[in-house]
Amino acid sequence: MKIGDLERSLIVSCQPVPDGPMDRADMVTAFALAAIAGGASALRIESVEYVRAVRQVTDAPIIGIVKKDLETSPVRITPDVADAMALIDAGAQIVAFDATSRPRPDTVADIIAAIHAKGALAMADCSSVEDGRAALAAGADCVGSTLSGYTGGPVPDAPDFELIAGLRKLTPYVIAEGRIRTPEQAAEAIRRGAFSVVVGSAITRTEHVTSWFRQAMDAGLRGPTNKAVLAIDVGGTKTMACLVKEGKVIEEVQFATDHNLGPDGWIDVIATKVSNWRGSYGRVAAAVTGIVVDGNWQALNPATLNLPQDYPLIDRLRGTFGVDAIAVNDAQCAAWGEHRFGAGAQKDMVFLTVSTGIGGGIVINGRLLQGTAGHFGLFQGYFECSHRPLEDSISGHWMNAEACKAGYELEAPAIFVAARSGAPWASHIIAISARRLAILCQNIQLALDPKCIVIGGGIGLAEGYIDQVRGAFTFPKISLRPTLVSAGLGRHAGVIGAADLAIAQSNSIFGG
Repeated sequence: MKIGDLERSLIVSCQPVPDGPMDRADMVTAFALAAIAGGASALRIESVEYVRAVRQVTDAPIIGIVKKDLETSPVRITPDVADAMALIDAGAQIVAFDATSRPRPDTVADIIAAIHAKGALAMADCSSVEDGRAALAAGADCVGSTLSGYTGGPVPDAPDFELIAGLRKLTPYVIAEGRIRTPEQAAEAIRRGAFSVVVGSAITRTEHVTSWFRQAMDAGLRGPTNKAVLAIDVGGTKTMACLVKEGKVIEEVQFATDHNLGPDGWIDVIATKVSNWRGSYGRVAAAVTGIVVDGNWQALNPATLNLPQDYPLIDRLRGTFGVDAIAVNDAQCAAWGEHRFGAGAQKDMVFLTVSTGIGGGIVINGRLLQGTAGHFGLFQGYFECSHRPLEDSISGHWMNAEACKAGYELEAPAIFVAARSGAPWASHIIAISARRLAILCQNIQLALDPKCIVIGGGIGLAEGYIDQVRGAFTFPKISLRPTLVSAGLGRHAGVIGAADLAIAQSNSIFGG
């Protein structure tokens, strides 16, 4: 066979728990046949005995290994030439072996040469890019991420996607293996450059699967774990990632959103920036512009972030970070954060963020309304921009355009500075924006009767702006006028809300 025959293959590792009830030749062959029937393209089998037994019932490609503990070497996977030869004689077309730089009975080069002399292919199980580079130089046909995390120190929970990507820079023939427990992680491995994927315990070790299921069930019954949530806020200008626990930000990184990268690139950058937080969080929660429907991210205003159609955000987050994930509109997350921990004070409320655009969220009867609810900036039929979104006549984009018409190349913060300095043109722009927002707030009050409308965002929280909005109310009766309050969580409202929603999801206390 050729290594190219395994492109995009699911390879199932049929290795029973040693000395467990499945550790018998008949059970291994049954697992192998079931895996092939279910769609596996190849098998990874341990021991000469089991390779021989499986070869008698199927002609599917077999990657053979021998595991044994040596007193003189830490290498366990096919440590010597004799093991490799015996596996090939038993029916393995590919022999996998430990390719780390640790002391060993036979060298990597000698094992590869012996495998090739018997007409089989050599798979180098690696723990690092350096292992892969050395094995390829010695003639290995493919490299695997098999030994990442198993050569010293605590074993991570998630697959090593960084190693997979690093090995892909050396060769197209990268076989992802190690801690791949979900279809999302397997797909992510392919996206990161894997040629094919090996899955073992999650399919063929009943003891492990049962244990994971039991632990997850018990954790669900106990409620949220005591780990923090990795909360991500992806905006049109900047991206922020935080560790959030019990409504407080305990770690934070922030950086500019590079529009040239696209969503795959943004998530990769986040993963790199927070790599030292691995193990500190039990969930990931994303607050994103646009909407998330059935796990897919969609742009409502491509000018803010231009996304591919139906980007599989939640699957991508799960695959990258190895934990469960949610994703919710950023303004809705901020609304929930302000409701739970900020100016909303656990009351029925509406949140409005007035910044580059206008976003919003609605919390009624203690439940966050999701989907398109709260997208007030997209309302149409207002003012001279009746055919365009409302935000095009109030927000930062509109202010910048109006300043340009007045002969000033300034953005919103500088317009407020100019207004405080007495510039009539700047004061006029701000007054129009505030008057139009006042009309929106009055309409929200009539429609939803919230206890308060929480105002956030760079423009919404600019000095004097909320006072101007209040002053522009036209309802004669004070009882009909909205109660406006300034957001209390500042720029962290979205990540705090997203983190709390991730916890709340497991307890089913928020709705859509």
